[in-house]
Amino acid sequence: MTAASVLVVGATGTTGSRVVRGLATRGHRVKAASRRGASPDDVQGIRFDWYDPTTHEQALNGVNHVYLVPPLGSADPADVMLPFLEQARAVGVRRAVLLSSSAIPAGGPAVGQVHRVLPALFDEWAVLRPSWFMQNFTGDHPHARSIREEGEILTATGEGRVAFVDADDIAAVAVRALTDAQAPDTDLVITGPQALSHSEVAAILSEVTGRGVAHRQLTYEQMRDHLTGVMPLEFAVMLADMDRAIADGAEDRTTDTVLRMTGRRPRAFRVHVEHTTRREGAEREAGAGGTASAP
Repeated sequence: MTAASVLVVGATGTTGSRVVRGLATRGHRVKAASRRGASPDDVQGIRFDWYDPTTHEQALNGVNHVYLVPPLGSADPADVMLPFLEQARAVGVRRAVLLSSSAIPAGGPAVGQVHRVLPALFDEWAVLRPSWFMQNFTGDHPHARSIREEGEILTATGEGRVAFVDADDIAAVAVRALTDAQAPDTDLVITGPQALSHSEVAAILSEVTGRGVAHRQLTYEQMRDHLTGVMPLEFAVMLADMDRAIADGAEDRTTDTVLRMTGRRPRAFRVHVEHTTRREGAEREAGAGGTASAP
């Protein structure tokens, strides 16, 4: 198809930053929307805040496709997202690609309410429903911080398995959903190639990094109360409910979405950890070298 003009909401986030790079590399015009208006080189950055409608009109000006990351930490994002999507349709946006979750179906809680109405708002659409991110264990997620600081992963998932997925693979699917001549017009459950328990994740992290990592299993109530210490109760309950669903087997599945949409197989968790460990080692060495040579 001809080059698209795409608004990427959440452009500095885990998937958004990757979507921006993927679109720009393929020659599409990109507006990188974030609360601070930051953007990668050669990409137009624009300030955008879901809760500030005065930022919406400029963000939508001149775009025909949008990538939508819901407001972080909101248990009811439809309140701010639906008026924006109606405005987007009114100004000529043709295609909307929404980031949701494998754990949330159409009509489910939180972003599931946006998923439910998206097909009625846009003729061209897709809802990406990725499994839990591999980056949760290696980035700035509470799991990653707990691994670094305490050497443990806290969940109420028991031995339930999840087909964790690399954010690079999610972004690759998003780019195709945004730019292929034919929109998916469906929801896409996106997983990695293998379902793993959190105990198996901890074992892989220990083997690859050489640092002992354990999976500490909490009860549902303990997990809910732990999360309530860092987020609103309603959102903490929703996340604890997702852990309980994992324990019951809800996420023990794999799909062919990455291969079907991109033509390549999704990255395995061990490969992701190996890659991240090598990169972090190289960055530490570069930093140490720069410090040593400084005047």
